[in-house]
Amino acid sequence: MGGYGIAALLIAAIGWFLLERARRRTHPVPPGRQADVELPHEAEWELYHNVLSLCSMKTRVCLAELGIPYVGHHVDLIETGAYENLRPGLLGVNPAGTVPVLLHRGHPIYESHEQIRYAARFAPSGATSLVPADPEERAEMETWVDRTSLTNPLEEPGKSAANAVPGQTLPLFCTMVERVPLHRIVEGLLFHFDKRRPLMFIVFKIVGIERLPRLGPVPAAISETRGLLLGFLDELEARLDEKGGPWIMGEQFTLADVGWVVIFERIRQANAENVFLDPADRPAVAAYWARLAARPSYRAAILDHPHPIIDYGRRRIAEAKADHADVRALLEGE
Repeated sequence: MGGYGIAALLIAAIGWFLLERARRRTHPVPPGRQADVELPHEAEWELYHNVLSLCSMKTRVCLAELGIPYVGHHVDLIETGAYENLRPGLLGVNPAGTVPVLLHRGHPIYESHEQIRYAARFAPSGATSLVPADPEERAEMETWVDRTSLTNPLEEPGKSAANAVPGQTLPLFCTMVERVPLHRIVEGLLFHFDKRRPLMFIVFKIVGIERLPRLGPVPAAISETRGLLLGFLDELEARLDEKGGPWIMGEQFTLADVGWVVIFERIRQANAENVFLDPADRPAVAAYWARLAARPSYRAAILDHPHPIIDYGRRRIAEAKADHADVRALLEGE
């Protein structure tokens, strides 16, 4: 190919990139219901979600508890195989490029902690209330909802259990990306609003879980967030002992419990139950998790949304811990 051909290809590539960058531009959106935005919809309730996403799981659990039927639109994140969240289809629904997005009569509600509050407020007639009637108890419940609300885990891992648990998800990401083609991860390097994430996934894919204990700041992040998450679980243990259960607010299952379902599920997915949910360490928490997992909403919102890459990642973590003492020591705090 001559110089003119190479130049033409280069110009075409640059033109494509600039066009795609413009089509995939993201910007922050305010949390809550957007009264001034109405999107095309086919049902009263619709949910744009991802099977692995912590926040998506939380909203699905809430909808299941309230008995709200919805039309689901699964959106792949790179962890489950592709950057669909960075493509125009999803960006037309949420310009921030994140999931979940709950639609009610076409109006989007952004941020899962706002979605569960909204759904509880506008649940169908006859749905079981997930909010205490007493104002003082309601305010107390809100503090526990905040403990499982994801905000900015990289900068504030100690703010909530939801902010701490992503550090324990790093080994799962490291194994799941083994099944994701490299060129799909590079798409994020071109268009993702936070370049740290695709860079992290590229490194994980190249390095592998066996070398995770020697991967720069990653071991320190895993160790720090393990301690933070254990601290939140100690608080939960004390709370359950104080109230006598079966739920955080006592007899009533509330939005506070909805958030903990997905924290525990992420622990399970990351093959870390023995670290965080051992009955010998926190018997009340372990029993609480068993009660949560027995609820129909757990099956409807989580078990009925399987993904082979998640199952593969969990198995690979188990294999790596069994075969490599340093990996086991890093992930289990030995």
